[in-house]
Amino acid sequence: MFGILKKIFGTAQERRVRKYFSIVKEINAAEEKLHSLSDDQLRQKTVEFQQRVKAGETLDDLLIEAYAVVKSACRRLSGTEIHVSGYDQKWDMVPFDVQLVGGIAMHNGCVAEMQTGEGKTLTAVLPLYLNALSDKPVHLITVNDYLAKRDCEWVGTVLRWLGLTTGVLTNDVPVEERKEIYTKNIG
Repeated sequence: MFGILKKIFGTAQERRVRKYFSIVKEINAAEEKLHSLSDDQLRQKTVEFQQRVKAGETLDDLLIEAYAVVKSACRRLSGTEIHVSGYDQKWDMVPFDVQLVGGIAMHNGCVAEMQTGEGKTLTAVLPLYLNALSDKPVHLITVNDYLAKRDCEWVGTVLRWLGLTTGVLTNDVPVEERKEIYTKNIG
């Protein structure tokens, strides 16, 4: 009996992923509406969101709009020269639907398993941005100092373009400088 129900309705994980994909449709529709905004108007959305959180809206309430803003910022940055790990390269990333799903899952406290090359770094920008709107520092932890520094330079470009502060704490950062890094929106 349970097997038949599972075949009809799917597993809990399959139902959750279907729900997330329905949210992705809303994010994509919201992002299309942002195309008419100037860069400054898009950047102003960060301040608007922060004010809305202070007024009582939840991060869940803002998820669709915030993810749309990040996607739009990524699109606008396409072709921009950025300096990463000693090299200049052009920004060429806009979140795909599966990355939006991963970002939704991460925000909801779920594990979002992605293979090498599927864009985990860009996926993480979405919940980092959303959670930084609460005016509480958000931290992304990795055991690899090189990747921490690279990703702060690389995808930190999007977060800084949207008006947030970023920092990276590596093993070689002196103790007296660590407190400042912890006060950044995202570290």
